[in-house]
Amino acid sequence: MPTKVPNPIDRHVGSRVRMRRMLIGMSQERLGEQLGITFQQIQKYEKGTNRIGASRLQHISTILGVPPAFFFDGLPNAEEESANGFVEAPTTDFVVDFLATSEGLQLNRAFVRIKNGKLRRKVVDLVNEIAATEAAE
Repeated sequence: MPTKVPNPIDRHVGSRVRMRRMLIGMSQERLGEQLGITFQQIQKYEKGTNRIGASRLQHISTILGVPPAFFFDGLPNAEEESANGFVEAPTTDFVVDFLATSEGLQLNRAFVRIKNGKLRRKVVDLVNEIAATEAAE
């Protein structure tokens, strides 16, 4: 029997929950405790396997300190709507994808702690050079 594929909107909302949770340094266990559910349920929400109901999403938004609309920013089909003039152009998905990874989050946190602008520029140059080297291989 084929497995059910998560809805792209549920996956997007779940990834935004994960990104925000990680940005504030909260564990799945802690979020689950505050919601009265298990961390396994949080995992299912974050993967989009289980859909988050409206009242639960409101509660999550309160716990994570963002408005409910935060979870819908950059929806997968927002590009179609922007072509029709209904919404602003979506932010680039790669930024959200990057910040949704633990490495991206760690790199972002460390980078913003660097106060010296020249040093920050050197870090960017280094990462660009590493990426170019890997692409050439």
